[in-house]
Amino acid sequence: MLRCAFAFLSLGLWLVATSPITAQPTNRDPTRAPAGNYVLEPGSSSLLIRIPLMGGLSRYAMRFNTLSGDFTYDPGNWRNTEVEITVDPRSIVARNSAFSRAVLGYFEPDKYPVILFRSTSLATDAEGIGLLTGDLTFHGVTRPVALAVEFKGVGADPAGSGARMAFSGTGRIRRSEFGVTAARVFADDQIDLVFDVEFVRK
Repeated sequence: MLRCAFAFLSLGLWLVATSPITAQPTNRDPTRAPAGNYVLEPGSSSLLIRIPLMGGLSRYAMRFNTLSGDFTYDPGNWRNTEVEITVDPRSIVARNSAFSRAVLGYFEPDKYPVILFRSTSLATDAEGIGLLTGDLTFHGVTRPVALAVEFKGVGADPAGSGARMAFSGTGRIRRSEFGVTAARVFADDQIDLVFDVEFVRK
């Protein structure tokens, strides 16, 4: 998915988080985050992609509206956390609905209904800034990718779940490596990703 950073899930930054329920971080020390099982909060998370057009003359941004994911967290062994993120390709939207439909057709969601990222390793500094690597399955192809990630902090969940953790990151992939080669006359091969995600302890 990204050979540079969470790349197919990184093309963009167009609407960042849709929910007003966002916890103020109490600290940014990964070792102080509560242990437990965390589930992605879709209303407070966003995944955007940005596609360069006409040789990079402009960049067209789109957003995936349906995300899910989870991980089990151990503050004493946090660098070995394994996360899984699922994206519904049918949930992609853009300012131009015709363009959204065209891009969705390139993804062939009837044949490949899920975009999946499973992490395999995490290399970060003590504050949780670093590189998350894993396997991205997109359009029926699985490839290793690397995402630049940052731990934004942990705080009390306003909804009463006890703890909420936030992360942000970027990435880059080449769609041709996943078999998506349509519209190469005007749309570049490169796809950039931008994501902001929050997880709530269950």
